[in-house]
Amino acid sequence: MLAGEMSTKADGGLYFELYWGENLAEAWSYGPEQAKVLAAPDEKAPLPLYGFTLPEEPFLMAERTGRGWRIHLPPNVHVDHKARGDAFTSLPDNQRVQDQGRTSVALADGMTLRLTEGHLSLLVQSSVVKERVGPLQWKDMGWLVIVALLFLSLPVGFLLAGPTPERAAESNARALQLAADKEAARRKAMGLDKPMRPITDAERAQQQPDAGPEVHIPATFRAR
Repeated sequence: MLAGEMSTKADGGLYFELYWGENLAEAWSYGPEQAKVLAAPDEKAPLPLYGFTLPEEPFLMAERTGRGWRIHLPPNVHVDHKARGDAFTSLPDNQRVQDQGRTSVALADGMTLRLTEGHLSLLVQSSVVKERVGPLQWKDMGWLVIVALLFLSLPVGFLLAGPTPERAAESNARALQLAADKEAARRKAMGLDKPMRPITDAERAQQQPDAGPEVHIPATFRAR
């Protein structure tokens, strides 16, 4: 085991966040199947990294080992680290590995590195994605079949319990009877529920004329 190799294995992917001061500028994520992450000031690079001094382009920023990820440090960066839930502190020298003039550090699970050069900071940490989602198992297929049957049974149940022509006719008859009952109650309240009868001569004699007193006009009188 290399000097400074952490005993905790990081089995997931890799996640980078690039900050300009306090502002997040870019973020990249790499799956656990990725063997290497190469950086260069180029949009087509796997890690398009600008503003950092790189000894060559592309620069091997990270590579998988038998124990997880090894992060290679650019020469001019200041390196801080922290465990999950802790504050950043300067990375101790005993966690740095020197090999042929290069400096690297093993990234343990739950560990975050902060590489700072000028106003730029690059945060490196293990991704929460541990492995790719595998193919569906037989038990998963069983649950899918059950859900599909329940979904298909909803419209069938609605058709079976839904209105039939007989039920629709019965509902219409109830609605018509309810409307007739309401109309009969309204007419009774207005006194219109009794049938009409002809006026008798006695009642007609008692009626008052509605045009005032009678005025006799000569036959030759002409009015305009």
